[in-house]
Amino acid sequence: MSEAHPPTIDPIAAARWHGMVPGESPWLHEEVARRMQERLQWIVKPPDAWCDWDPLRGGVQGHALVGERFAQAACQIAETSSPEGEAAVRERFAKRWWSPGRWAAAAPRFGLPQPGSVQMLWANMALHMAADPQALLAQWHRALAVDGYLMFSCLGPDSLRELRALYAELGWPAPGHVLTDMHDWGDMLVHAGFAEPIMDMERITLTFATPERLLQELRGLGRNLHPQRFAALRGRNWRDRLEQALLRSLGNAQHDGQLALSFEIVYGHAFKPAPRVRVEGSSAVSLQDMRAMLQAGRGAGR
Repeated sequence: MSEAHPPTIDPIAAARWHGMVPGESPWLHEEVARRMQERLQWIVKPPDAWCDWDPLRGGVQGHALVGERFAQAACQIAETSSPEGEAAVRERFAKRWWSPGRWAAAAPRFGLPQPGSVQMLWANMALHMAADPQALLAQWHRALAVDGYLMFSCLGPDSLRELRALYAELGWPAPGHVLTDMHDWGDMLVHAGFAEPIMDMERITLTFATPERLLQELRGLGRNLHPQRFAALRGRNWRDRLEQALLRSLGNAQHDGQLALSFEIVYGHAFKPAPRVRVEGSSAVSLQDMRAMLQAGRGAGR
């Protein structure tokens, strides 16, 4: 992978988007979370503790589905958007003293997980908007215990192909940054220290009755983070032209003339293996990795 590898993201714009606190999770994110949690049925050993990374945008309903599946597991909620986002998460997910659910399971903990403290890290629809995805993968790797696993989803490069074609036809800059292929995500997982990455994808088509409804949905899903995006504000005439072009180009007879947009959804799953140390004249090992290697050695000798 070259250093110019996508996503081609303006880091300032990405940070601004990440810091926005959503009023509700987008419908598409909730649907992807529902589909991803169905894959948890193949997990043989449930986690003792799991972490939901940025659930406000990743999916509040999806968080509840995973929590029901792993009802006996301790839950850590890491909302990294902003202090306001963390406060909103605490307000939404903290169990009240008078709530019957408070006695059914332990209340969730909030904040970043301690290194090696969870057996599953759940990250829904976050990675494709990260300006430095490899740094984010490294954070997730640190949070996981040895033999813990990562479950994540993100948008793939075939997303919004109809909109990209329309912008190209009109001679406009791209409507979004370049999205990363699932095979390249697999390479990045290995580079971050994960093992046995499993990547797959599916396509979801959303339909909209009007251009206004389509644009409203896209505003909830993200922003154009491309460094070469149009730098100034667009005017009303441009908006009218866009809506007319959407009506002309995206109307789909298979969907009763509604406007159709395609999304490629990438799913990823990988384990954190026991650390290995290269034998050299002098080697440095963190205390956490040393404990993990010693525990792995004891297990192999039983």
